Amino acid sequence: MKIYLDVCCLNRPFDEPASDRIRLEAEAVLSILNRGESGKLILLGSELIDFEISKIPDQERKQKVVILSSILQSNILVNEDIEKRASELGNLGFKPFDALHIACAEDGKADFLLTTDDELLYKALQNIKRLKVKIANPVEFVMEVIKNES
Repeated sequence: MKIYLDVCCLNRPFDEPASDRIRLEAEAVLSILNRGESGKLILLGSELIDFEISKIPDQERKQKVVILSSILQSNILVNEDIEKRASELGNLGFKPFDALHIACAEDGKADFLLTTDDELLYKALQNIKRLKVKIANPVEFVMEVIKNES
C-alpha cells in the first residue's frame, strides 16, 4: 500500500503534546513511518514536501523533520501534469499547497494521503468523488490498518 504523508504529519511528532489528539496523531505518524521502514507500507515523498520542510523556520525542528522525511521511499517531481491537476483541484476550493500535495499523491498512485489538517480533510470529504486518492487522518488510517490485520 502506498502512503503520502503531508508535512503536517511529518511535523506532528515534534508538536507540543498539549492534547490527546496531538499525542494520538504523533503516535500514529510514528507507527506509519515504522511500517514504512519495515517494508509493510510504501511511503511516498515529493519535491513539494522537501520545499515545505526547507521553509520551517525553527532549525532544530527542521532537522528533525528532515530526518523523518529520509524514511520516504520515493520522490515525486512536480511536473506539468501535476500542476494542471493542482489547478483543477484549486478550482474545487483546495488551497494551492494542498492541491499540489493531492496532485502529487495521485500522480504517485498513493492509496492514501494522510494529513492532520482539518480544513483539508473537510474539503476532501466534500469532493470525495472528484479525488483519485483517499485522504484521511493518520489515526483513522492506523485504526483501519489494525482492524484489517486482525
